[in-house]
Amino acid sequence: MSTFKDIISKVADGNTLSPSEAREAFEVILSGSATPSQLGGFLMALRVRGESIAEVTGAVATMRAKMLPVEAPDDAIDIVGTGGDASGSYNISTCTAIVVAGCGVPVAKHGNRSLSSKSGAAEALSELGVNIDIGPDKISDCLDKAGIGFMFAPLHHAAMKHVGPTRMELGTRTIFNLLGPLSNPAGVKRQMVGVFAHKWIEPVAQSLKELGSEKVWVVHGSDGMDEITTTGPTYVCELENGAVRSFEITPADAGLDIADAKDLKGGLPAENAKALREVLAGAKNAYRDIVLFNSAASLLVADKVGNLKD
Repeated sequence: MSTFKDIISKVADGNTLSPSEAREAFEVILSGSATPSQLGGFLMALRVRGESIAEVTGAVATMRAKMLPVEAPDDAIDIVGTGGDASGSYNISTCTAIVVAGCGVPVAKHGNRSLSSKSGAAEALSELGVNIDIGPDKISDCLDKAGIGFMFAPLHHAAMKHVGPTRMELGTRTIFNLLGPLSNPAGVKRQMVGVFAHKWIEPVAQSLKELGSEKVWVVHGSDGMDEITTTGPTYVCELENGAVRSFEITPADAGLDIADAKDLKGGLPAENAKALREVLAGAKNAYRDIVLFNSAASLLVADKVGNLKD
């Protein structure tokens, strides 16, 4: 068995960890046995070298084994972004989740506070009056009665308390931006996952395939967004029936116009919550269009529509 120092040295030398080594490393990290210096060095060494599919899959397996689970309908879907894209946009996946739930698809949304923008899902929902500090039974009740439930990551991944301070101090994206969206406490088999970099589209889809997902869209906007964008093309990697394929979509595929990036810029939680309320009240603007586009794709993943225009 390697020591954590051996593993750090291996990564720092540019070598890739095996799935078992990755599980071993994250067992040390999530048990709180790594020092802040070791953790920071390991995370940044991974980032500089580039995380592998085996490392991501092994790390997710460790996180899933330690998480507090939630019972959810078999057809539940998650709509989530990794963050770390530096776009500073509105809370698109949060609004999309509400719209998709309104269409009759149960949404088990997993999210956290933002580390790289002004407002994450947790901040926006709290500003809207949602109590995010609830346990698994109440979340299951929300899914049953309202068709949507929010799982606040720190409550379901208690082991993450060992990495939170270091992540905040680093102030940049790490492998944990990828792990959160892949570690949904409800064990959903269908997901819309936005990633912060084009290079991660296929690896994340492959990891989810290995982890047993049924149907997934992993997306990255040509403008850098970890969402389906309306400012230009979006790159998609789809997992369905065990097969992975890549393609591009554009706003025109959903009957939408091209948007200006400045019209998608968000702000503080109160501003984002206000904009979200306006969209749900019927406002017609760029925020509404990008939510429609992401909602259409999510309904495709849920097999509720035949194409993006439906």
